[in-house]
Amino acid sequence: MIDLLHSKKESTKFQILVEIAAHQPNVRQKEIANKVGITPQAVSEYIRELTDEGLIFSDGRVRYKVTKNGIEWVLERAAELKRYSKYVMEDIISHVSVWTAIADEDNKAGQKVSIVMREGLLYATTYQNGSASGVLTSDVKAGEDVGVTNLHGMIELDDVKITVCKVPRVERGGSRNVNLDMLHELTRDACYLCVLGVESLIALRNIGREPNIMFGTKESVVEAAFHGLSSVVVSVDEEVPQLLNRLESEGLSYDLHDLRK
Repeated sequence: MIDLLHSKKESTKFQILVEIAAHQPNVRQKEIANKVGITPQAVSEYIRELTDEGLIFSDGRVRYKVTKNGIEWVLERAAELKRYSKYVMEDIISHVSVWTAIADEDNKAGQKVSIVMREGLLYATTYQNGSASGVLTSDVKAGEDVGVTNLHGMIELDDVKITVCKVPRVERGGSRNVNLDMLHELTRDACYLCVLGVESLIALRNIGREPNIMFGTKESVVEAAFHGLSSVVVSVDEEVPQLLNRLESEGLSYDLHDLRK
């Protein structure tokens, strides 16, 4: 355990210095108190102590600056926090966390396996050097679900492609005003097919397709992408701007096609 987490006083000093650094030079003690969760009187005492230690400089009642020594003090403890966080994430949580995967083959508890993502699902398969890996928590037969712990490495994901197909609202012709040949071509190889709007659903049915997802489409497409799963979204035109904003907010690229005749 690092000193910063051992000592309430050290932790509070760290938080106060960070708040001052973020808002200097005009910093109100009351605002610091609200952020840190202590009284303004306590903040005043800490500021007096930090000034005496040469970690901050004050040239007025609410004008404070973190000194060079103060910045170094914060950076040293931030580095300690970073190392501790890495230790927790990589050496502690990864060992106690249990992920669920589908077994590619019969195996025994304690067997080291590679972890791969296929069509949005985790699979435990024969171990290969350089791959993400884990250890099975129980005996398993091929095709069964199994727990995997002691996770190491990054799980490789396929390149994700999101295709957005825009169809008109019913006032503008709805499914009757959709280029069905183009819709068929764009959805032909789709393994994850989603719709937004009844017009989109009927347009898909007109080419003999049923969607995988009809509700919660925006979040479902994002979640699928984070699992390495490409998708095609057939959306009524008025829903498209919100869908694109959601994709862009997650840094996901897409292709947009207007299917009006």
